[in-house]
Amino acid sequence: MRIVFAGTPDFAAAALDAIVSAAPSAGWTVPLVLTQPDRPAGRGLKLTASPVKQLAMAHGIDVDTPASLRKGDAALAAQARLSGVAPDVLVVAAYGLILPQPVLDIPRGLRKGWTPKLSALNIHASLLPRWRGAAPIARAIEAGDGETGITIMQMDAGLDTGPMLAAEKVSIAPDDTADTLTSKLARVGARLIVDALRNVDRLVATPQPGGATYAAKLNKSEAWLDWSQTAGQLERKVRAFNPFPIASSLLNGSTVRIWHAQASGDRFSDPANVGSVKSADASGVRVACGAGELLITELQRANGKRTTAREFVSGFPVHVGDRFVSPQIVATE
Repeated sequence: MRIVFAGTPDFAAAALDAIVSAAPSAGWTVPLVLTQPDRPAGRGLKLTASPVKQLAMAHGIDVDTPASLRKGDAALAAQARLSGVAPDVLVVAAYGLILPQPVLDIPRGLRKGWTPKLSALNIHASLLPRWRGAAPIARAIEAGDGETGITIMQMDAGLDTGPMLAAEKVSIAPDDTADTLTSKLARVGARLIVDALRNVDRLVATPQPGGATYAAKLNKSEAWLDWSQTAGQLERKVRAFNPFPIASSLLNGSTVRIWHAQASGDRFSDPANVGSVKSADASGVRVACGAGELLITELQRANGKRTTAREFVSGFPVHVGDRFVSPQIVATE
């Protein structure tokens, strides 16, 4: 079996690593990896290869980094290169580029007689049709879902609309962030895709049922917390937006990023007190919300380091009655 892998972040790298590890005993080869182009990263904004590219290069696998697979000479060149390696199947995980039908048609397919042919498998981080789209892990946490999972699906030209081949549930712990949940799902996805490739003849394609939800791409503007929401809603946002885009607020004119917080209570607050600091000590900064209170235990000042609440309040005075606000609130005051 000749496998071309397409993916970009750590979530995808876990699957590629599992496939490469299983390849010798399974008789597979991975002649090519597709991933996103190098991006600026870190404080120095140095061009950095994706985790998938770094792993592929460590194993001596050829890598292609087209900016698009749909339009332009570069896309046509990438399609020609993909066709030239004559893959049996394309395995995709958090790649970040839309794959047009001509790309999905290139692999020869794993099982004869399947219509459409089993030529492209996607490792999707949700239990489809729940959370189709770009940010299924964060949206599941933000919505308060109790579980999510991995779906191995047969790709088609739609957005995560193809038939399901395998799935496994994963519980969402009360303290899971998008970061920790991604790690859990990456391990499950890596195992499921290897099982699917080893047992192609046992796969059954099941159409997705109705009731799909859409996981929109995360936007930096969402990071600003609206303190009129309930403490529970805000806690879920803090967890969902970790490690990106990181929940934020303004405090005494300075931007503060909120990495960890706990909700308590459900009593509605006086609107005049929403966002006000109720206490600030080593245990955390307690803030009044639309209903309940949010105890912030890990914070970060602009251009500063992540710190515990103890470290934060010792270096950045916070007083009872100070207010956390969003830029939108500042603009209307």
